[in-house]
Amino acid sequence: MELELRHLRTVRAIAEAGSLTRAATALGLAQPALSAQLKRIERTLGGPLFERHRHGVRATALGELVLERTRILLPAVTDLQQEATRFARTRAHDPQQCRRLRLGGTHGPLLGALVDRLAQTTPGTEVTTRTSWSERELADLLTDGRLDYALTGTCGSAPPPGPDQLTWRKIAVDPVCVMLADSHPLATAPHIGLADLAREEWACVPGDSCFGDCFTTACARTGFTPRRLYETDTASCVHLARVGRAVGLCRATFPPTPGITVRPLAGTPLTWRHLLGWHPAAQHPDTAAHVLAQARAAHPELATSRP
Repeated sequence: MELELRHLRTVRAIAEAGSLTRAATALGLAQPALSAQLKRIERTLGGPLFERHRHGVRATALGELVLERTRILLPAVTDLQQEATRFARTRAHDPQQCRRLRLGGTHGPLLGALVDRLAQTTPGTEVTTRTSWSERELADLLTDGRLDYALTGTCGSAPPPGPDQLTWRKIAVDPVCVMLADSHPLATAPHIGLADLAREEWACVPGDSCFGDCFTTACARTGFTPRRLYETDTASCVHLARVGRAVGLCRATFPPTPGITVRPLAGTPLTWRHLLGWHPAAQHPDTAAHVLAQARAAHPELATSRP
């Protein structure tokens, strides 16, 4: 019998489970079938890999050697599979053949502005978009080769989402602002302190970053706990603010909206760092530089509407 990757996965599963019974359950096998398979693997490798005792199994010296190699080989094979998938799904290795860009993004107008600029600067390229509330999902799509670029962000100096092999570049940093009904008593103030809003309810769009925790911490520093935080879509946030039900949290790029006044928070207690991410193995450096430049040019065009 020749040793295969599935045999190494079986050995790893037995070691992680600590017993043949638990490993068989995890692998979806009957225990006799797993025991027979282990014996065949041990014959191939030249000796027993595990010692049996009444509480389960323990790796032998040979077993430890095999497990050590397995910890290197299996992740390497997984990386190879992911890289091959990315290569097959993209043509970015040949910039002359790059005629499609798949963009992802969270909420906000920056994605639309980037699509518009790419349509103007690269008219022969087909641009498709995908949105998600989850920064982590967008990072996973980049890792799997199902997106070329992702527009997302982080709160303050928090690390970007996803594995280390992704490349992230800063587009701009926005102060987090508040949106109020035009009739709100503080709507005419040039800036508003968080403490002045201590009795309000709040609204923001959902996400899986640390923004909610950072907001709660900023409120605590000024001496209060938010009464309620509605996490909902942008249109609902605007509605709740317009009718006076809540104060909305937004960025400097939030577009002018009838019935809504946007004001900065005094002292800028919260910031949002806009990021563009991609996988360097899947994108040509010239293409990445162009997309990043267009994203950085799009941001001030949006932000100029908010002096």
